[in-house]
Amino acid sequence: MATTAHSSTVKVVGANGQISLGKQYAGRQVLVEEREPGVWIVRTATVIPDNERWLHESRAAADLQAAMAWSVTHAAADTDVEGTLKRLEHGGQ
Repeated sequence: MATTAHSSTVKVVGANGQISLGKQYAGRQVLVEEREPGVWIVRTATVIPDNERWLHESRAAADLQAAMAWSVTHAAADTDVEGTLKRLEHGGQ
């Protein structure tokens, strides 16, 4: 079992209600959990918007891998653009 080093640092909450976690966390998303009044747990997180969640499901990953493999053996071409557009208009049929 791995051990985790814990450290404490005193921070001052500014007049605007903010604290700085340091430049190494600049731009990162964090989850802030209030366990009880005055007790917070702050964890870095990656947030996935609901409308993009499907991209991270196993079926979408498999479909993407299959498409990438197909693209390796099928060179891109701009021939029969009209036919391709018609197929796309009809759901790929």
